Amino acid sequence: MKLLHAGYTRRAALIFLVALAACGGGGLADGPTAGADAPSPAPAPAPGAPPVPSVPGALSPTYTGEGTFYGATGEGNCTFDASPGNLMVAAMNGPDYAGSAVCGQFVAVTGPKGAVTVRITDQCPECKSGDLDLSESAFARIADPVAGRVPIRWHVVPGDVTGPVSYRYKEGSSRWWVAIQVRNHRLPITGLEIKPSGSADWIAVARTDYNYFVHPSAIATGPLQVRITALGGATLIDTLPEPSDGVVVAGAGQFP
Repeated sequence: MKLLHAGYTRRAALIFLVALAACGGGGLADGPTAGADAPSPAPAPAPGAPPVPSVPGALSPTYTGEGTFYGATGEGNCTFDASPGNLMVAAMNGPDYAGSAVCGQFVAVTGPKGAVTVRITDQCPECKSGDLDLSESAFARIADPVAGRVPIRWHVVPGDVTGPVSYRYKEGSSRWWVAIQVRNHRLPITGLEIKPSGSADWIAVARTDYNYFVHPSAIATGPLQVRITALGGATLIDTLPEPSDGVVVAGAGQFP
């Protein structure tokens, strides 16, 4: 199985500034351990343990760190497709990436000049907890690009999406090895289960660090029921066709 993890492509003129930005620190804005070396907890905790919002409408506490930018395309470690029509995207720092748990979630970011909401599509392994590496256009909304590196605060919010959630079978998927990615979700995804044809029970499927839920064992031939759970406990159930290479399937609904 080949993992299609995208790398970073920063502009040559900004290499020095971006390298400096990787040294930023972060943490909770209001917590007793906030500071340059204090780790912030993962933004998307497990179901049943919702975070305490810090501002109205937030889905998480407020985190602090430093913001930088790079030549984002919408691709990256989350293995989403490029989104040239919408580059309000960002890469999450390594510690808070949480094994891809943050992929696809929306984050409201505030900087020296203003605020912007971005979708997490990538990982910045060298960034410290609390840091975000934004697309160039997203960074320009919160700070002067000449600064290169600025203090930020951010929290998770519901996404402004249209249409239902969708599912993508990874290349190589079949009834013998199933890999499913959830896309276009308004709320962070915390779990995925499947119920193969003829099965009476739901099977919990583990999430990989490249943002696919992978069931490595054979299942019965035929359609596959999928149940996804969002941060806060809301669920959606959809019926997908038998797993097939690279197929994208629209779900029947969206999270409230």
